[in-house]
Amino acid sequence: MPDQSISRRRLLGTAGATGIALGAAGGAAGYAVASSGSDGGSSGTTAAALTSLGSEKVMFHGKHQPGITTPMQAHGHLIAFDLVASAGRQEAAALLRRWSATAERLMAGEAAASNDTDVARDAGPSSLTVTFGFGYTFFSRTGLEKQRPAALDPLPDFSSDHLDKARSNGDLWVQIGANDALVAFHALRAVQTEAAGVARVRWQMNGFNRSPGATARPMTARNLMGQIDGTNNPKPADADFDKRIFVPASGDPSWMAGGSYAVVRRIRMLLDDWEKLSAKDQENVIGRRKSDGAPLTGGGETTEPKLEKTDADGNLVIPINAHARITRPDQNGGAAMLRRPFSFHDGFDADGVPDAGLLFICWQADPLRGFVPVQRKLDRGDALSQFIRHESSGLFAVPGGAPKGEYVGQRLLEA
Repeated sequence: MPDQSISRRRLLGTAGATGIALGAAGGAAGYAVASSGSDGGSSGTTAAALTSLGSEKVMFHGKHQPGITTPMQAHGHLIAFDLVASAGRQEAAALLRRWSATAERLMAGEAAASNDTDVARDAGPSSLTVTFGFGYTFFSRTGLEKQRPAALDPLPDFSSDHLDKARSNGDLWVQIGANDALVAFHALRAVQTEAAGVARVRWQMNGFNRSPGATARPMTARNLMGQIDGTNNPKPADADFDKRIFVPASGDPSWMAGGSYAVVRRIRMLLDDWEKLSAKDQENVIGRRKSDGAPLTGGGETTEPKLEKTDADGNLVIPINAHARITRPDQNGGAAMLRRPFSFHDGFDADGVPDAGLLFICWQADPLRGFVPVQRKLDRGDALSQFIRHESSGLFAVPGGAPKGEYVGQRLLEA
């Protein structure tokens, strides 16, 4: 038998041989995995090699920050910070400079410049992304109120909200994703450690998705209700994708050019109640088949639903309050957002009820034209509402990507 061991040098050197197609799937959670066969060819059915999983690298510098159109990773951390009382604009700039330098190194599979914990020592970059954003209060704490975007005004109240203020909002927000749990945790610890003395943790949440290569073919992800989730996500290939998701170069304020706005909601799923429903009743709540995500009116996952189709009794096949009907852009004046969530499970409460659900993250050029109109529509009669509870919320301005030699937010903080 030949030696089956894989050295770190070999692991990091096989990125061109096998891999995951980055940047092609938007937020649809689809992975295109090809593994080398014994004859040197590739097989779409062979399980993904560890060399593929570890060697995939996402670039830190670019027009947009990573972690927005990057395919969803298997492990994620969300963390929000508040600046300490003694910290202002200068300290915030120094922190973003450190964070950006560290993110660039870690995303390349390198150790932190100092005090590295060695948690990810044996792994490649594993599709790590680190994304930074600013909350509403950041601008008053740094004396930059005049640079605060109008789109960052606080979200309105919704009837489904049961928000914990201690786990909502924040001055600074960081999203971390990776296809290896230790790589993701390594980045989380680096970010937290470098904030010491400047910003303190306000809240932190952990999430997960299906691992790349876990299915026989690339698929849209399922959520903890067992439903395929993300079918109607905008795709980078759409003609109006950039217009919907990213702030244009001519946008106001100018420092947000190429950036986006992230709405973050911790949505608890009432799984005990949901799982009491029959599969048919679950499908009627969503408006899609549970097996393949196809609309109840037939076809495949991407088939356009026939919203006016009725059954033999004259009832709508897709109920009037079905989630898939209410959230469609053509039912909301064209409102659209790029959903890129993580699932979460934080144990059980005192009654044995699972504390589990969705770390909902959506991206849009303007939340008043993306998230807000859709959530208002859901508030007025979504069948899914009785099975979920919005427990925390945040809205963050995520600047465009940092050009080489700059740090994220530099054009705001050094204007």
